[in-house]
Amino acid sequence: MGYDQQILKVLTDAGEGGVSVQAIAKHVYNMNCTFFTQPDYEDIRGYVQQFLLRNSKSSQSLIESTGRRGYYRLNTEGSADARQMMLQFRDEQIEEKEVEKPQQDLSLDLFA
Repeated sequence: MGYDQQILKVLTDAGEGGVSVQAIAKHVYNMNCTFFTQPDYEDIRGYVQQFLLRNSKSSQSLIESTGRRGYYRLNTEGSADARQMMLQFRDEQIEEKEVEKPQQDLSLDLFA
């Protein structure tokens, strides 16, 4: 999953209240940190800022500002693409929950 998809997932999870650029950057940074590689946080923060500014220019865009400085959310009112994306992310979350089934305890009872 690329940075763009990760940003959109964070915005989807945030909902109508929106989320700050700094919080989005931290989430994307944490999604990409592994044991072997650690991306540069400042590069990710810059990418997130540019992505949000580039995609929030028009009223038909996928992302909109919340009115608070530095806070963004998905534009569910003016963009059919945003509504569809929210449904897709919700469907993926439901499928992931269905896959995770509790494991049965198959250990032997020592005192039987």
